[in-house]
Amino acid sequence: MTYLLALDQGTSSSRSIVFNALGQVVAQAQQELTQQFPQPGWVEHDPLDIWRTQLATARQAMTNAGISAYEVSAVGITNQRETTVVWHRRTGLPIHNAIVWQDRRTEPTCKTLRQGGLTACVQAKTGLLIDPYFSGTKLKWILDNVPGARQQANNGELAFGTVDSWLLWQLTHGAVHATDISNASRTMLFNVHTNQWDNELLQMLDIPTSLLPRVQPSSSLFGEVCADILGSPIPIGGMAGDQQSALFGQACFTPGMVKNTYGTGCFMLMHTGHTFQTSHNGLITTSAAQTTPQPEFAIEGSVFVGGAVVQWLRDGLHAIPSSNHVQALAESVPDAGGVMVVPAFTGLGAPYWQPDARGSILGLSRGSTLAHIARAALESIAFQSAALLQAMSRDAVAAGGVAVAELRVDGGACVNDLLMQFQADLLGIPVIRPAVIETTALGAAYLAGLATGVYQNKAQLSALWQAEKRFLPQMPPALAQERMSQWEHAVRQTVLKPAA
Repeated sequence: MTYLLALDQGTSSSRSIVFNALGQVVAQAQQELTQQFPQPGWVEHDPLDIWRTQLATARQAMTNAGISAYEVSAVGITNQRETTVVWHRRTGLPIHNAIVWQDRRTEPTCKTLRQGGLTACVQAKTGLLIDPYFSGTKLKWILDNVPGARQQANNGELAFGTVDSWLLWQLTHGAVHATDISNASRTMLFNVHTNQWDNELLQMLDIPTSLLPRVQPSSSLFGEVCADILGSPIPIGGMAGDQQSALFGQACFTPGMVKNTYGTGCFMLMHTGHTFQTSHNGLITTSAAQTTPQPEFAIEGSVFVGGAVVQWLRDGLHAIPSSNHVQALAESVPDAGGVMVVPAFTGLGAPYWQPDARGSILGLSRGSTLAHIARAALESIAFQSAALLQAMSRDAVAAGGVAVAELRVDGGACVNDLLMQFQADLLGIPVIRPAVIETTALGAAYLAGLATGVYQNKAQLSALWQAEKRFLPQMPPALAQERMSQWEHAVRQTVLKPAA
């Protein structure tokens, strides 16, 4: 048998999955990752904890599979994007905690850049908006606030990387400092047209070039895992940011194909091929995972609170004892009884971009119960995702393409049949759940397999993709449109108005 090992380093946990050559899960292991919140709006991880948990799960997954390192053809890495790590090149030790993608401490820097008229330049070069979400201002903050960091950076003593680069450095004992195109595209320092670090953007944030990793296609040979780490040298053949990796794992290789990942948040990506397409509907442009140096792109939209609304039902309202009870509670009533939940706990992301929005429950009556609220909370995930896909379809049509024909889904919440059926009803197109829903890790495995000869081409991967269930729309289109209008009305009620 041929085996591939995927390292899936996420925001809340580190996981490792062993796949066979058919893309089937053989074994896996997972460990939680400690979240640190030093101040309101700040989110950090210990980089050494990231490495420790990822290494432990890799070893455990191989043990669970009953295989040795010499039986693994290649390793692929996928990771939480934008999270920023800086470390000493000589010691390999971080100089500060990792600043996580959710962290908002650099908003003052971003505001200064926006007021300086740099928004259009940044979007044209990177496809991104100027926002603390991305890595560039996080890196600048570390250099400006850690004593001695800027001088050490100017002397070439420090290395910067997103989590993929940090893991690659550790796996190779510091022999390789590199990243892939998809992760580089999330830094706000990378020109996605040339696939090069951009001198103008680096100067804008005062970032020395000596800090930066080498950039390679997502499917390419990055180096070898050192023999003492897993027991034998293993080629590292794939790296990609988690959402681009999921797009690849869903075999969305051609323009117009769309996937949505239902996790803590929801992340929807539409492949646009070799065309850099600027969204006019509140979305961003990003580099897709690439198998060649030729640029490939995707349009992306992010929902801040997706599956997290179920955690709120569990931990905040104590409506359910565990997350897997939500479907039964929601199905105990025929509908939401007019209740609408807008889970804008941290503002609203794409396509609204309303940071001042706050979570709301609307349409309550004397007959409303926890079951109605639970159903409305579940439906809110589908409403937000439908708004994203409608925005994507408008962008696609405006660019001369066609409206989206189907939606491929993955992530933990996609196992909820009620949610997936409601999603299909709102969209009026098939929603397709694959046989393997661990598509983020699968994408990393596929990228590694392509680079090492396990797979010959993407057509072979497309043939491996299989649907587990198709959800076809059952709601009349006029009713679906009415429901979306009710949602948009509810969203408008959540934006806080300044006091008179």
